[in-house]
Amino acid sequence: MRIRDEGPGDHKAIAEVTRAAFARARHSNGQEAAIIERLRASGALLLSLVVEEEGQIVAHAAFSAVRIGGRDLGWVGLGPISVTPARQGQGIGRTLLREGLHRLRLMGLRGCVVLGDPLYYARFGFARSEGLSLAGVPPEAFMQLRFSGPAPSGAVTYAAAFDPA
Repeated sequence: MRIRDEGPGDHKAIAEVTRAAFARARHSNGQEAAIIERLRASGALLLSLVVEEEGQIVAHAAFSAVRIGGRDLGWVGLGPISVTPARQGQGIGRTLLREGLHRLRLMGLRGCVVLGDPLYYARFGFARSEGLSLAGVPPEAFMQLRFSGPAPSGAVTYAAAFDPA
């Protein structure tokens, strides 16, 4: 298993892995692959990592800048993150997420937010976002992981790529 930055030749495989990973997810609107493409096209994709096994992309994680209270405070949002169904439950997503968070710290970013399962993301240090909010989202499903600096407060806004087309 090798984790690396995405390359131009990976876009199709990333879209396929993402579509397959979210195909049966109850919380999916089927737009995850399109969101990644829009993030990439708009230059909003700060970090995009793939897991490669035997020349095949089996997982992907996207990280993009978020604004807090209308300001860029050096925070990012995780997502979409996906693992091909045949490889789910084998620790690939966990390893990929840990590597992504490590790289974000090395990049000097201040923290990361995620919308997802609180029990899963707590394993990585994410906790309920006291002081942060995301419109239309239950507070327990919106979490933060602070890397450095004071904890910010305010409404979080994701990149426009997340808005429905």
